[in-house]
Amino acid sequence: MSENFIKDDSLKLKNSKEKWDFKQSIINGLKSGINTTWVLAKIMVPVYLIVTIVKHTFLLDAISNLFMPFMNIVGLPGEAAIVLVLGNMVNLYAALGAIATLTLTSKEITIIAVMLSFSHSLFMETAVAKKTGINVVVILLIRLCLSIVSGLLLNIFL
Repeated sequence: MSENFIKDDSLKLKNSKEKWDFKQSIINGLKSGINTTWVLAKIMVPVYLIVTIVKHTFLLDAISNLFMPFMNIVGLPGEAAIVLVLGNMVNLYAALGAIATLTLTSKEITIIAVMLSFSHSLFMETAVAKKTGINVVVILLIRLCLSIVSGLLLNIFL
C-alpha cells in the first residue's frame, strides 16, 4: 500500500504544473539563515563580551587558580573551566563564545570539544531524560564520568 502511495505521489509531482521557485527558495533560505544567526548571536555575543571583560580583571586569575588542579589533570589551563561550566550549564554556543576569547592550543580545544560532547546542556537534557522516565542521577553520573574519562585519556594520548 505504501508503494502505491509513493508512486502516486511521484506521478503527481511529475504531472504537476508547479515549478520550483528559485527566487522564493533564496528568500526562504536567507530568512532562515538570518533567524539562525540572530538566535546564536543572542547567546554567543554576550558570553564573548562578558568573558573578555572577566579576562581583563582579577576574576579570571582567581577562577583559573581555583580550578587549575583539576583542569591540569585533563590537560587544560585553569581558565578553560569557564568554557566547561558554560557548555555544561548553558549550551555549546555559550562554550564557543568563551573559547573564542581564550588562547588555547588545538589539543586543548579537542579535549574541551570531546568532554562537552558527553556532558553539554546538562539542565535541559536532564529535564528531557526525566520526562522519558530514565533515572536522572544515573544519566548525570554516566555523562559526567564519560566526560572526565575522555579528558584524561585525550590528555594522555594526544
